Amino acid sequence: MRRYPVWIEPVGENGTPMCRALRTAYTLLEDWVRQHPDSFPPILINITDGQPTDGDPIPEAQRIQQLATKDGYVLVFNVHISETKAAPIYYPDNESSLPDDYARMLFRMSSVLPPHMVQAAQQEKMPVTPASRGFVFNANMNDVIRFMNIGTRPKNLR
Repeated sequence: MRRYPVWIEPVGENGTPMCRALRTAYTLLEDWVRQHPDSFPPILINITDGQPTDGDPIPEAQRIQQLATKDGYVLVFNVHISETKAAPIYYPDNESSLPDDYARMLFRMSSVLPPHMVQAAQQEKMPVTPASRGFVFNANMNDVIRFMNIGTRPKNLR
């Protein structure tokens, strides 16, 4: 028995239909923010190989980031698990250190961390600045879990 809500059951198929996935997420998030206008905004965490097979996902991510509750805009974070052999990168604040076009695309899709998440990441000794985005590249599983914990830590536990 699950102790948490599941809105979509994950299914692995051929390709990376990221645009379609983001459109589906938009529909769910639009309904959620309408029903919970006084809550902290939702956080969408996209875990991907970063190689969309159905178009440019940046406009879809930007559309999601325009949804809002009274407490702020929906946040889009990305975990890029790449086949590119490069060192992990955590919470970049610009794209200059990113190794390829897919990483730069996902960086551009990622929201800037709100101040309370910057503080949480700093407490975890993560390399963040006020301009850091919710993006990690080739992180190991422990760091992906830390990323998700920082991104989903309730605001009132700061």
